Amino acid sequence: MINEKMKKLSPSMDEWLKEAKTDPAALQEGMFLVHNGVVRQTPKAKVRQGIDDGSLVTGMEFAYDAAKVDWAIAETYKMEGIFYVRVWLNEGQLELGDDIMYVLIGGDIRPHVIDALQFLVEKIKSECVSEIEQK
Repeated sequence: MINEKMKKLSPSMDEWLKEAKTDPAALQEGMFLVHNGVVRQTPKAKVRQGIDDGSLVTGMEFAYDAAKVDWAIAETYKMEGIFYVRVWLNEGQLELGDDIMYVLIGGDIRPHVIDALQFLVEKIKSECVSEIEQK
């Protein structure tokens, strides 16, 4: 059950990048991009759809399906020019400012890396996680 999960300690992007650059595929990579999703005070409905009911987010319950995340990562590796993918997802009761996710993508050129980052973050958010805003 989600309430039994404790939020996690966020990873170090410096460490992630050091590890990525020692990966056997690193010599093929010309770019890395990092996405860091954070719990914000503005409700998703206001940001995405312009619906303002006057409420503010005070926290979030967050959970994910690890098998679906693994599938999304595997699909990202199939994209042209992508050689490195790493994902970290938090879980449990999160507070404003807490990290929700980190995604690191390494690839050959900017357009491929940007496309892969957008693809993977969208897959995770739309198919792999449960985010319940608390107001």
